[in-house]
Amino acid sequence: MSNAIAWLLFSLGVAHIAYGLVKFRAPLREAVAAGFVGQFSATELRRTAFWFVVFGPLLMLAGHVAVHAVSVGDLGLLKVIGGYTLFISLVGVAAFPKSPFLASLVVSPWLIAMGYGWGFSPASRL
Repeated sequence: MSNAIAWLLFSLGVAHIAYGLVKFRAPLREAVAAGFVGQFSATELRRTAFWFVVFGPLLMLAGHVAVHAVSVGDLGLLKVIGGYTLFISLVGVAAFPKSPFLASLVVSPWLIAMGYGWGFSPASRL
C-alpha cells in the first residue's frame, strides 16, 4: 500500500503536466513559436502556463523521493515529504478552494502516517 501511495504522488505530477499542456495549449504554443527563451514573461497567461506545467515535474520528483523512501524504509523522509505536501496543499486549498489541491490534501496525511509506521510496508526490491 505504501508504495502505491508514493506512486500516486508521482502520478499527480504527470496529471498536472498533462492537464497544463491541454489547458494552456495556446499560450505555450505562442511562447514556443516566438522563440521560447524569454517569452514566458510576455503575458500573465504565459507566466501562469509556465509555472503550472513546471509544478508537475516537482510533484513527480516528490513522488520519486517517496518511492525511494519506501524502498529503503526511510520513515523520516516520508514524514518530511508528507509534511511539505500537506503544507503546500493547505495553502493551495485556501487560495483555490475548488482545485486539484484537494487530491494532494488526501495523499499527504497518508505519507505522514506511513512515516509513523501506520500502514507502512516496504516495497519489494527488484
